[in-house]
Amino acid sequence: MATRAISPTPPTSTPPDRTRRTRKNHENALSKPQDDARTAVIIAGRVFVPAEDVETFVAEARATSYPLAAADPGNVLISFCVEDAATGTVTVLEQWASQETLDRHVATPEVTALLTRWGPRIRNEVRRFDADEKDPRA
Repeated sequence: MATRAISPTPPTSTPPDRTRRTRKNHENALSKPQDDARTAVIIAGRVFVPAEDVETFVAEARATSYPLAAADPGNVLISFCVEDAATGTVTVLEQWASQETLDRHVATPEVTALLTRWGPRIRNEVRRFDADEKDPRA
């Protein structure tokens, strides 16, 4: 898979409450120990869920993945949000320190059960990307 360098850029027209969350996430990511350069794994894209199930799916995904990711030092960011409830579109964005940390997360019994339960009912258009990162403090 091709490696891309991804540089975070601050949003220009983001509502104030969202800006605070973005800054907080950015600060948390910077406060985690980092090597001078590394390859992070980015998971990004959309999941399509039956419209009548979209809120349930997002609630279950958040209840399962958020606490596990928060406890994992290899997780930098995880987000599931309803993009369009009428079409059942959910945006997924995750950043992991390495493929190994992502694999460890996906292999947990809780995430495995979530994927087993929802896998047959969703269309998954989430992709994996490698991102070369350099510590911005260096």
